[in-house]
Amino acid sequence: MPPKKKEAEASRILLGRPKGTLKMGLVGLPNVGKSTTFNLLCKQAVPAENFPFCTIDPHEARMSVPDERFSWLAEYYKPKSEQSATLAIFDIAGLVPGAAEGEGLGNAFLSHIQAVDGIYHVVRAFEDEDVIHTQGDVDPDMERARKRYEDLVKLTARGQDKGKKAECEMMKEILDHLESGKWISSGRSWSNKEVEYLNDIQFLTAKPIVYLVNLSEHDFIRQKNKYLLKIHNWVKDNLPGPIVPYSANFEAKLAELETPEERNKYITHSGAKGSQLDKIINTGYETLNLIHYFTCGKDEVKCWTIRAGTKAPQAAGIIHSDMENGFICAEVTKFEDLKELGSESACKVAGKVATKGKDYLVENGDVLFFKFNPSGGGGGKK
Repeated sequence: MPPKKKEAEASRILLGRPKGTLKMGLVGLPNVGKSTTFNLLCKQAVPAENFPFCTIDPHEARMSVPDERFSWLAEYYKPKSEQSATLAIFDIAGLVPGAAEGEGLGNAFLSHIQAVDGIYHVVRAFEDEDVIHTQGDVDPDMERARKRYEDLVKLTARGQDKGKKAECEMMKEILDHLESGKWISSGRSWSNKEVEYLNDIQFLTAKPIVYLVNLSEHDFIRQKNKYLLKIHNWVKDNLPGPIVPYSANFEAKLAELETPEERNKYITHSGAKGSQLDKIINTGYETLNLIHYFTCGKDEVKCWTIRAGTKAPQAAGIIHSDMENGFICAEVTKFEDLKELGSESACKVAGKVATKGKDYLVENGDVLFFKFNPSGGGGGKK
């Protein structure tokens, strides 16, 4: 019975379509520290030459995702090349009244926000008279859902497309949910069919949120703030998501220091618990139920990103579609076993290398070696 329950949970389709490089959008009101936070993350960005086939927008930063396992594997194999998992963060302009109808910067905002997998929402937890509050409410999802539903009603009423009837019924459910004041990501459990439909539309309110609570440097160091509890309660009661308290001012001062020794000295002297930038990056991954697996060898050590519950063939498909289509099996070594025993050969002798088939659910930290039949025939390995 327990295995069946686990399989049922794994087969449940999740909202969102993150694949390969995770894309997160950074949003927030003016003067809450959004631009400062983005610039700090930019300083951790990987060199543009690592992405020769990508055009990097000035408002996009790609950075390596901290992972001690990847660092250990790179040191062990000493490959010709190494590639960690990456996170792309987009600095997204704020919404304005009329954006739901495409006015002002509305179209740019909607296109940018629809392209990301999740949202980092920067929230201030300090006094500042310069913070501007945009007047009026903006609900781009409601406008999109209403227009889509009205179009589907016209089609089905005219009998032009009978196949649209089920879609029309689903859109009515979605519209009712939005009109009740709830986000797509909260308030009800969607069926797998509904989730597949929602993932095609990419509603703003279907995206998970990580709340980045920007504290004053003083409050961050002393780990006390009068607004934190209020923010926590609002998040819990309205749009649940992880909260990461940090201080943009503190991080900016750390970034000005040139060496790790200087930064460690400043952290120790100030009494702070340290930088939170790595935590911000990793929390984005955890919120989207993403995990890492590794492919390793003398030529390359690479970290791959997949959703938790992904089966071995689909995990291989992240590397190349031929590997999924021609999947034979996966040789699996747990990272912990490799680190403890010290070598691949020792793991094989100890019986710690397992051969898994197409139903194997890849686990976080697996070191995988795929065997497959390429589309052209013959055999292949990765």
